[in-house]
Amino acid sequence: MNLSNIPLSLKALFTGYIVVVGVGLMMAGAQIMLTHGQSDGKPGLSIDDVIYSYYGNRSNSKLENKLNGSMKDKAPVKERLKIINWAKHGAEQQRWKNEIQPIILKRCASCHTSIPALPNLTKFEVIKGLTITDGAVDISSLTRISHIHLFGIAFIFFFVGLIFSLAVGFNKWLKAIIIFIPFAFLILDVSAWWLTRIDPAFAWLVIIGGFGYSLASTIMLSTSLYQMWVMPWRQSKDNNTDAWFDE
Repeated sequence: MNLSNIPLSLKALFTGYIVVVGVGLMMAGAQIMLTHGQSDGKPGLSIDDVIYSYYGNRSNSKLENKLNGSMKDKAPVKERLKIINWAKHGAEQQRWKNEIQPIILKRCASCHTSIPALPNLTKFEVIKGLTITDGAVDISSLTRISHIHLFGIAFIFFFVGLIFSLAVGFNKWLKAIIIFIPFAFLILDVSAWWLTRIDPAFAWLVIIGGFGYSLASTIMLSTSLYQMWVMPWRQSKDNNTDAWFDE
């Protein structure tokens, strides 16, 4: 049995899964661009974005880095500079009440009080903690993200590889390597997060890991769709039959 001659019901099942996973991967890419991709304040994912996300931008506070990075569009320049100036000059509580808190309530509170993953910036103690020098990502956060990423993505790759294993036209060793590649690059990607936390020189491995498993997944997904639908249609067209509709 191969992808071109499996029952129509299985083709529908596999196609539905592939389409949803494909859209999910694109959404994941968009989410990376909107979070990590804005860490240096410039559009697009760069090495600096990766370094700032895991190693930190240790020349400034975390608050300043966010206001000049992913949160840059959330407030006018004048208000952002006022918050940065306050953070640089001791983050004094009285000035917080008079000048900074009104800006936070107006520009930040809607998200930072309703989304559990975001720090509640309306509390002085919380925002005060963000005015210290920006260091590496917190170990507990990185551990939580790592195990979710490993379990969730590996589960997706398992079914993508299972479907692709029914493909034809590949040497058995080449097929096995293509199926294994996403898992290898997934481990590389997550390991690179931890290594970059220690040394920014490892940031390149994060990009290589993500690109590697994305490329291998794209090959498997597109090949599977082609062999399920296009290949039978071309064969039936060459033979002047409608056999590809048969169970």
